[in-house]
Amino acid sequence: MVESCIIECVANRWVDVVDCGVSTLMRVLDTAALLYWPATEIAGGICSISQQTELENVSPQRYMLVTSLDVDWRDVEPNWLDKARTLAADSGDLPRLSAVDLDVLALAVGLEVPLYTDDYRLQNTMQKAGLETQSVGTSGAKHVWRWELRCTGCGKKESVPSDVESSRKGSVKDCDVCGSPMLLKRAK
Repeated sequence: MVESCIIECVANRWVDVVDCGVSTLMRVLDTAALLYWPATEIAGGICSISQQTELENVSPQRYMLVTSLDVDWRDVEPNWLDKARTLAADSGDLPRLSAVDLDVLALAVGLEVPLYTDDYRLQNTMQKAGLETQSVGTSGAKHVWRWELRCTGCGKKESVPSDVESSRKGSVKDCDVCGSPMLLKRAK
């Protein structure tokens, strides 16, 4: 049993230093980790408050367990959310990320800590930005892709703007040239 715990600031990150040098690093956990990891792995993780509703909707029993653990539930700073939206727009993944996904991404970006997720869009955004990501239960994203908007009518291509609305499938917006739907496509 560990008898003492020292908290110190290392490289602008607070870490627990336990038993002379073994440290627990900060990490942001996506909802996949909350659903599938054992309680011992979840404890000490950082999560967005918005994940609580998502978790409760998916699994009320798991929600009760996870909320009883030592999880650092945080609100997302507005400037972190802006940066996360910009990074997700740069990779082109923004239209397919939910509000909860953006909150989780914002925590990892703002705190400059690894993100543990099985969401390929989140992994893609993090990797494109040069930030660390780890998989929860899958092999993880093998390639970094860039996405763009392509008009189904005139073929116009454009980058994904940071103010685009989230949509799980279908068109992202209408083309400003011909009015046809613009779809999210992998950039060539």
